[in-house]
Amino acid sequence: MSGTTVLWLRADLRLHEQRALYAACAPGTRHVLPVVCLPDVQACSPWGFTRLGLHRRAWLACTIQNLSKALQDKGQQLLILQQPAVRALPALARAAGARRVVCEAIAAPEEETEVAALRVAGLQVHTIWHSSLLDPHSLPWPVAQLPPVFTAFRQAVERAAVQPPAPLPLPVPGHLPPWPKRVPGQSPCDQAALLADFAGAPVPADARSAFPYADAALHPGAAGEAGALAHLAQYLARGLPHRYQRTRNDLLGLDYSSKWSPWLATGALSPRLALARLRQFEAEHGAHEGSYGLWFELLWRDYFRFLHLRHGGALYRARGLGPARATPHDAAAFAAWCAGRTGQPLVDAAMRELAATGYLSNRLRQVVASYLIHDLRCDWRAGAAWFERQLLDYDVYSNQGNWLYIAGRGTDPRGGRRFDPLRQSALYDPDGTYQRLWGTAPVPVAGQRGAMMLP
Repeated sequence: MSGTTVLWLRADLRLHEQRALYAACAPGTRHVLPVVCLPDVQACSPWGFTRLGLHRRAWLACTIQNLSKALQDKGQQLLILQQPAVRALPALARAAGARRVVCEAIAAPEEETEVAALRVAGLQVHTIWHSSLLDPHSLPWPVAQLPPVFTAFRQAVERAAVQPPAPLPLPVPGHLPPWPKRVPGQSPCDQAALLADFAGAPVPADARSAFPYADAALHPGAAGEAGALAHLAQYLARGLPHRYQRTRNDLLGLDYSSKWSPWLATGALSPRLALARLRQFEAEHGAHEGSYGLWFELLWRDYFRFLHLRHGGALYRARGLGPARATPHDAAAFAAWCAGRTGQPLVDAAMRELAATGYLSNRLRQVVASYLIHDLRCDWRAGAAWFERQLLDYDVYSNQGNWLYIAGRGTDPRGGRRFDPLRQSALYDPDGTYQRLWGTAPVPVAGQRGAMMLP
């Protein structure tokens, strides 16, 4: 084994429950070089827009900055690179005298292609699976036999009483192997400049947001592991898990849902630690349908990961997992949907919130996805790409799985889900408060039945 290991941090930007870090520090390793490769902010989707919007860029930049500080506190450093990993890591490994790279395993096509390219370049890449709550090897069946429906998956997991591994302890402070001397470090000023350039124009805080990440006065957490742990602690301390099932479909406010997803998406929060703390909460305050609902949602998150392990690139075909069929697309209707100008008040309000804040409730994500696919007759992949750009809590597994589910091209036994926006408005925004907040509330027109939309 080489005495130097490159630790390539991907969607696991934390130190707690950091199994890739433990693997990188295996016996025989004298030096560890932690590195993050910034995504290309100019990269475009096939639909003609950049893949990384300002909200995601700002959230990710702050997350990386927090990780850098955490490593400094443990006597280590983080190297931030602007080039793609397939170009940057072979050159870095040569400079550091390393052949071994340790990184998170991500079972999505682009991410697997990156690892394959590094191996072709001569690097020994050791991948670690640690993004799911449950260990894939602990399931009641091999992943290749994963049930085709989530309910069957959940019921089998619960019958077998499958539990996640206990979270790993943090590494002992000051005991991480140091950087190799052959690689010069980055000054705090250099890192700050790189991250500021990556983040782009500052994103103004919006007091209407259900997740006002840009305004510390409105939200108790911040990007990165420190913010994740602080948010989790206050969420549990306030007893909010017991409210979760009752409020999870609300559209307004900070506390209607757990808001764990922004930290889970970057890996700043491990789902195993989140569940371990939730179980402690239940032991002290009692289990409840609300706390069960959080377990339920973490299982959904796992299921989409295991679907990728089973089906891989098939999840990215227009047909998804179903038979070949037409996939219509209306470019003008799609553009109106992105801009929040379809004329459907609830959909437009949601799309305006998404654009302004980078966040949207789970209920509204389903409503707008359904409207794009089933009412506007647009390609589901275009909607998935727009969410990839806009959502600060974008997660490749959950995004793809949810869009396939709504489109009826994934594992939904009903063959797709259509949400009637008028009925959804009546159920979840009966007095129009949410739609008024985002400037789309319908108002009566004198002498006419129906309504018109405010500009």
